[in-house]
Amino acid sequence: MVQTYNKFERTDEKNMIQSIVNGIQQLTFFAWEGFVPDGEIGTGGQPAVNQAGDAAATAGNYVTQAAEGATGGGLMGGLPLILVYVALFGGIWFFLLRPHKRREKKLKELQSTIKTGDNVVTNGGMFGKVTDVGTDCFVVEMGISGRTVKVPILKTDVLGVREPVLTPPPKDTV
Repeated sequence: MVQTYNKFERTDEKNMIQSIVNGIQQLTFFAWEGFVPDGEIGTGGQPAVNQAGDAAATAGNYVTQAAEGATGGGLMGGLPLILVYVALFGGIWFFLLRPHKRREKKLKELQSTIKTGDNVVTNGGMFGKVTDVGTDCFVVEMGISGRTVKVPILKTDVLGVREPVLTPPPKDTV
C-alpha cells in the first residue's frame, strides 16, 4: 500500500518554514550589518550587495557563520547544557529521591522493632496483633471478640504500629 500525503498540508509546511527562514535571514542581516564575511568587502567596509537575491544570500552566509561560531566553542559550547542537566538531576534527587529514601529507612527501622504483642496495620488497611515473629514475616491475629484468624504477613507489608479505633464518632447536636 502506498502512503500518500496531502499536497496542501505539505505546501503549507514548506511555506511556513520558508517564511520563518526568510524572517531569520532578514533579522540577522540587520543585526550583523557591520560584520563582513571574507571576500565580500565593498566600499566603506560594507558587504557588496547589488541585488535583492544577493542580499538574501549574504544574510544566509551570516546565519551559517553564526551557527558555525556557536557550535565551534569546544568544551565551553556544551558546558551550559551539562550544567542544566546536573542541576536538574540535583533537584530531582534533593526533592524526590532523598525524602523517599528517608521514609523507607524509617519504615524498615520500625518493621525491625516490632515484637510479639504489638498491634499493627498492614498495607491493605487490616489491623491485627502480632503473635509470632519470623525471619521475613509476622504471624498476625486478626478479628474481634473470639473470632480471630492467624495470618502470616510479610514484614514489608506492615505499615506501622497502631491500634484500631472501634468507637463511633460523637454525633453533632445542632
